[in-house]
Amino acid sequence: MQRITTGIIIFDQIEVLDFCGPFEVFSVTRLNEEQRREEPSPFQPVIVAENTEPVTTAGGMRVIPDYCFDACPELDILVVPGGWGVRKQMENPSLLQWLKTRGSKVQTLAAVCTGSMLLGAAGLLSGRHATTHWRSLDWMQTSFPDVTVEREQHVVIDGSLITSAGISAGIDMALTVVGIHCGSSVAAATARHMEYSFNTSNTRRI
Repeated sequence: MQRITTGIIIFDQIEVLDFCGPFEVFSVTRLNEEQRREEPSPFQPVIVAENTEPVTTAGGMRVIPDYCFDACPELDILVVPGGWGVRKQMENPSLLQWLKTRGSKVQTLAAVCTGSMLLGAAGLLSGRHATTHWRSLDWMQTSFPDVTVEREQHVVIDGSLITSAGISAGIDMALTVVGIHCGSSVAAATARHMEYSFNTSNTRRI
């Protein structure tokens, strides 16, 4: 089975659930629930950062990336989480250039919470529909006036771009990605395995 390489970006002061929620979804997905212990996930999640030094999250967790930017393999999916550290990273030309280059090549580009602000700063939201954490909706609209800010949706799908509201909404985003790549029944089974209530009624496809 050719696994779907799924890169999740991390940086200092990232929100823990923003990246751990999607990582959990992608790591526990199975195409055949009856073979859960025998078969791997169709997704291969990898943690990527600017360098391989430990990253300290907003809650103080220390995380060691799998790859630095320069050594990161080709990705099928790129996930950009958010958190307080986004404000500093929006002024980081190395990260923004890497996102711009890699984000234009992947099959699916996704953001959780204020991770969408990084996509905007990298020029990847221009002319698109997107959302973010409810506290940052006005910030998004002011910062990127050419973006149609979706204020009522939990997950927004605009072509190959998927953005979600804050923190726990990243789980819904990741399950949505599973549904797109593997089918809605696999997404539903993944949510059931996680004992997570996956409600698609607050998802908008443009």
